[in-house]
Amino acid sequence: MSTEKTDLKDRTFLYARRIIRLFSALSKTDVARILGKQFLRSGTSVGANYREAFRSRSRAEFLAKTGDSLKEIEETAYWLELLEAENIVKPARLAPLIDETRQLIAIFATITKTTKTRSLSVLPTS
Repeated sequence: MSTEKTDLKDRTFLYARRIIRLFSALSKTDVARILGKQFLRSGTSVGANYREAFRSRSRAEFLAKTGDSLKEIEETAYWLELLEAENIVKPARLAPLIDETRQLIAIFATITKTTKTRSLSVLPTS
């Protein structure tokens, strides 16, 4: 097992825990809870999808699951930005989580791009 895969597995788990803690600290207003449920769902599924990718049986399956992780982390970024824009959570409290979200987006975008490039390079040419 490579260190990179283990580190990202742990990192996405810790990310999910941060998402859960933020959700738990939200005010009980309808808007906060509705938006919170959205980012709770997407933010915790990043790591779950990556764990599935980690156990994939093919490059195509790996690409699909890491693509799902990228989609979910992008969605999480949207909900976090909305929580900030609507002053539901103070920007100072969200800043570290938004930074981690952006870093994870970059990581999953790179994984997806690299995997696609490698997949294309092994295709037979005519």
